[in-house]
Amino acid sequence: MPYIRQGSSRATLLDLVGQGEGLCIEFKRLIHSAPKIARSIAAFANTSGGVILIGVDDDSRIVGIQSEKETLQVIDEALRHHIEPRPDVEVFVEEYKRRMVLLANVPESTVRPHYHIEQLICRQSGRRTVERRVFIRDGSHNKAATEDRIELMISSAAPVRISFTQRERRLLDHLALHERITADDFAEESGIPLQEARRILISLVRSGTLRLVTEGKNSFYTISEH
Repeated sequence: MPYIRQGSSRATLLDLVGQGEGLCIEFKRLIHSAPKIARSIAAFANTSGGVILIGVDDDSRIVGIQSEKETLQVIDEALRHHIEPRPDVEVFVEEYKRRMVLLANVPESTVRPHYHIEQLICRQSGRRTVERRVFIRDGSHNKAATEDRIELMISSAAPVRISFTQRERRLLDHLALHERITADDFAEESGIPLQEARRILISLVRSGTLRLVTEGKNSFYTISEH
């Protein structure tokens, strides 16, 4: 069960509510689905961290929760069964006008990516399947991460290794003319496997040479402005 402690002050809750939903704040009137709250927890851990306010409506009204125990049980189930590896989450309780709100604080993780695990039923076969997806925070929404973004998370645990061979120089020449390139395009132009192409691009992102940009479900690379 997640650790819970009394909040420090009413101002903390009101300040968070006043900021509205965004990259690091999400409101939940109530939670009853462990897979759904797991998606938000994983997204925060995979991005910049954040706070989930349970007992606050979408329009910022503090409505409170009916059962602290049931809410904690849903969070506990989400952490134990629907996220791998399990992220750190600290839960606070705040009270406002006799209404109780739970604040689930999710720090930015150092062991990304955290995978969202959910059992689904295949429509065609009727069989149960296990879906593993990586979610990130995009504004006030959770969205599935692209393969490029996932690779960037995975590589962050290893030292940066780059080399400027003829292949990298041709890549930079291409970007000087066309401004952007995808991993698929780089793999095709270089005649190398997609995974190797993505690894080279991610290394250049980590070195500060390139920038990874995600638009919708697609990612591409550009020259870094710094």
